[in-house]
Amino acid sequence: MTTVESRRGCPIVEGFDYSAESTATAHMAMFDEMRERFPAFYSTFGRGYTVLTAVDLLRDAFQNPTVFSSTSNQVQNPELSYRLVPVTIDPPEHTTWRHLLTPYFAPAYIERLEPTVRKRCVELVEGLAPAGRCDFVQDFAAEFPTTIFMGLMGLPLSDARQFMAWEDAILHRTTESDPDMSKMEQAMRDVIAYFGDLLEKRRTDPRDDLVSASLSWEIDGQPVPKDALLDMCLLMFMAGLDTVTSQLGYSFLHLASHPADRDRIARDPDVIPNAVEEFLRYYAIVTPVRKVVQEIDFHGFTLEPNDMVLLPLCAATRDPSEFANADQVDFDRTANRHIAFGAGPHRCVGSHLARRELRIAFEEWHKHIPNYELAPGTSPEDLPENCSGVMSFHTLPLVWDV
Repeated sequence: MTTVESRRGCPIVEGFDYSAESTATAHMAMFDEMRERFPAFYSTFGRGYTVLTAVDLLRDAFQNPTVFSSTSNQVQNPELSYRLVPVTIDPPEHTTWRHLLTPYFAPAYIERLEPTVRKRCVELVEGLAPAGRCDFVQDFAAEFPTTIFMGLMGLPLSDARQFMAWEDAILHRTTESDPDMSKMEQAMRDVIAYFGDLLEKRRTDPRDDLVSASLSWEIDGQPVPKDALLDMCLLMFMAGLDTVTSQLGYSFLHLASHPADRDRIARDPDVIPNAVEEFLRYYAIVTPVRKVVQEIDFHGFTLEPNDMVLLPLCAATRDPSEFANADQVDFDRTANRHIAFGAGPHRCVGSHLARRELRIAFEEWHKHIPNYELAPGTSPEDLPENCSGVMSFHTLPLVWDV
């Protein structure tokens, strides 16, 4: 990558493609490096987009939806052919949807789910423990939140594998594997068709689940249109299946590589809530996108309508101007005001559920498998990393004594 001139006051970096496949944690290190060079820069890759790396710039963008619109989540495509409700809509419509969804992700509701979440976690860990090895991502991290999501939405567990295949096509594409995004868009159409059939079934046979509840929702005194419900289901599918899986992968890669941190969690479970927050900060996995809808002089450079802006959360959560020893994982960190769930009106509505799932996973795994490590011959350089919306890797071989 080379730097040339500036674009409306913003440094230009040639050849920066954040979605190119790399190896585990390399994208986070890349954003660290770029933040040290520029608080913001313009990439010429594709149609071009601006990248914000300093925490104060990211926070300002998140909190200003009148300029930084959420109506596109693809830096190469300002005009989407689909909507992800409520992620790709702006206030005031976004506010209405948040009010509809919030009760199902509030702390009190999530508390009701804990017995189910913990039971499923224990089943998975107890099934893996006697083997002395597993692929942590495939055998646990992908299975655990997927089955929780299936229960929340009222879906049969027998369809979990199909859902994970769709998830992979939508969220783990690269410019090499799906250059024209046709595979991603076909998977989206398949998911929408699935939920379309499910909504019709729930009209005549309602259950105690979010899909059934959504059929009774009203906006401005009118039932929510089916197309809007399908947009919501698509977003719930994407957010519910992928983010916790990825967060678990990075957290356990760290623990398998850092025995002192792993042993502390196993020995002192009371530290787990702090550990969850620190892993969320250090391994912030989401790279949101915004579309500029009105001209603004933003921290010394100019953005114009239809400019696309990338806001990698890890750049903000690892910014040393905000966090002391930002480049270290510290379970004793006392001031941890990270924005791993975003900021402003679009802050993640599912944050309470994600935290609960992560905490339970840490607790139950370390009760049953306290000592584990990377399989012989495995290192982060062996784990291909994708960075298309959510940073992730698809395999993590672990071993332990039985």
